[in-house]
Amino acid sequence: MTIDTARIRRFAPAVAAAIVALAGASARAADWPQFRGPTGQGHAPDETVPLEWSETDNVIWKTPVPGLGWSSPVVADGRLWLTTALIDPAAGSSLRLLAFDAETGSPALDVEVFDSSEVYPLNPKNSLASPTPVLDPDGGRVYVHFGAAGTAAVSTAGEILWRTRFPYISQHGNGGSPILHDGRLIVSIDGYDTAYLVAVDARTGGERWRSVRPDPVSQAYSTPIVVRVGGREQIVNVSAFRTSGHDPASGREIWRVGYPRGFSNVPRPVFGHGLVYLSTGFQQPTLMAVRADGAGDVTRSHVAWRLRRGAPLTPSPILVGDELYIVTDFGIATCVDALTGDVHWQERLGGSHSASPVFAGGRIYFQNERGVTTVLAPGTEFEVLARNRLDGSTLASMAVSEGALFFRTDTHLYRIGERP
Repeated sequence: MTIDTARIRRFAPAVAAAIVALAGASARAADWPQFRGPTGQGHAPDETVPLEWSETDNVIWKTPVPGLGWSSPVVADGRLWLTTALIDPAAGSSLRLLAFDAETGSPALDVEVFDSSEVYPLNPKNSLASPTPVLDPDGGRVYVHFGAAGTAAVSTAGEILWRTRFPYISQHGNGGSPILHDGRLIVSIDGYDTAYLVAVDARTGGERWRSVRPDPVSQAYSTPIVVRVGGREQIVNVSAFRTSGHDPASGREIWRVGYPRGFSNVPRPVFGHGLVYLSTGFQQPTLMAVRADGAGDVTRSHVAWRLRRGAPLTPSPILVGDELYIVTDFGIATCVDALTGDVHWQERLGGSHSASPVFAGGRIYFQNERGVTTVLAPGTEFEVLARNRLDGSTLASMAVSEGALFFRTDTHLYRIGERP
């Protein structure tokens, strides 16, 4: 396939501006308001985050977290939020929203949102509280999603404002996080028995629209992203067997790209240079770059390039300038030209990876499942700047706010920052 890289490069500044504009309201109201930060793409505007740390160096505080969950922290207005599940094998699970003081780590709120008969996640790497909360850009509300167990709005004072449920059958439990856009909470429901993208009124929980994916058969666990292309906004949703762009007001499908063998998709897509970068899921994952300005089935017309070697199953990609960075679940990192898919380098970072990388302070942070974060310099040459270790398992992605990195392990929450 011939790729018009000059046309894509000319389009890149407008795309970058669109992403900033879409993220602007959330970024002003919250430091790290959703999964993967203000833009949903893993970028932190902070330039003062630490390069090095350990259990004894640059740990501002370390606080125990009750229960177990792999939702990532979100931060706003001096509070850090996450979800967890307290499990009683005889009685079921208490699905909870927790808040901590971002400066001190002190517990600030603990609210049961749902109870569940489930006592174990359906996959050993999953939890009953894996989707990341999303914070209202106007303040005052936190939205949580526990898969088929329920979705809810909770006030920052701890009042349950509304609850709703979208029942579905999933092989491995919950996964994808909700997003907020234009007064709507949007959730991807992707199961064996039913699959759809749904928008509910963020104030009331009432359903606004539903876009059904035909022939569900299998499942996905990805998080949608909002982009602007050609003067109009789209919600890009990664599902089993296909990814689609939708009109935010109605849910109407604008375009779709197919991958008949791709399912159990976890990575959140990223967007830049007019391209959506997505992973097709398990078995034999492929990383695809798809032009987002099409209509209808664009599988044959709008796939700019594919990468079949080194595509991720779980961690999301990250785009920095003209380079796209990915890491496999087995710790193989790859840097590719974002416009052509040409590989610049491919190196082993070590350990298994589930968390999605973050770009902060001009560096890229990759964390593995055993508490080790490898910090790389962005660029077409592989350069390790630091390797840092914390105790515990680290499957949740980090958050960044006010010069600090926030990590969640299986037992604790950390604030990492430069000490005076």
